[in-house]
Amino acid sequence: MVTSVANTNSASNPTSNTAADSSKFSTDYTTFLNLLTAQVKNQDPLSPMDTTEWTNQLVQYSSVEQQIKANGYLETIANASGASGSMTSAVNYIGKTIGSDEPTATLTDGGSATWNYTLGSTATSATLTIKDADGKTVWSDSADDLTAGTHSFAWDGKDSSGNAVGAGKYTLSVSAANADGAIDASAGLTGIVTSAQTENGSTVLKIGNSSVSLDSITSVS
Repeated sequence: MVTSVANTNSASNPTSNTAADSSKFSTDYTTFLNLLTAQVKNQDPLSPMDTTEWTNQLVQYSSVEQQIKANGYLETIANASGASGSMTSAVNYIGKTIGSDEPTATLTDGGSATWNYTLGSTATSATLTIKDADGKTVWSDSADDLTAGTHSFAWDGKDSSGNAVGAGKYTLSVSAANADGAIDASAGLTGIVTSAQTENGSTVLKIGNSSVSLDSITSVS
């Protein structure tokens, strides 16, 4: 007997993994054709096989193939719609000042970068550390403002020895403590949004040369 067509979940989930469904369909269809060919070759000439069953199977495979293609179209439309919605939301931030918990800034040659750092409570000591894209510390020093709240920090783009660093992405981290021990501390970017664009398939806002994702926004003014 010819094997039956495997049922898929695509009808109930139009945006299921279409590539996986297509791959499985191709494998099942090849198996079906191999079995059908073997049965035709080995059938009894005096009692030929009933073609009704495998004809129905071919019809089912054709139906599944069309369903997978339709799911692929729906998935493409859904992705395009989602990207369009994100961009529509993003352009509303242009011209506004936002704060975010994105700690990585993009530095140009000879440029500078500005971050915010936030202390959960007043600290007795706080250290700001800047690392490059490879995780190497290029600059570290004590924070000037130790009071609870959010403070601005501007970096001139030079390492701890006073040498200008190269262009690239740099990440600020902050550690702080008071008499009771370590306290909550975090770093992020702030600035005026100049544009919105797509990077690596995601919608981001541009603050100067730096990119901020929509889900990292913590304040808008």
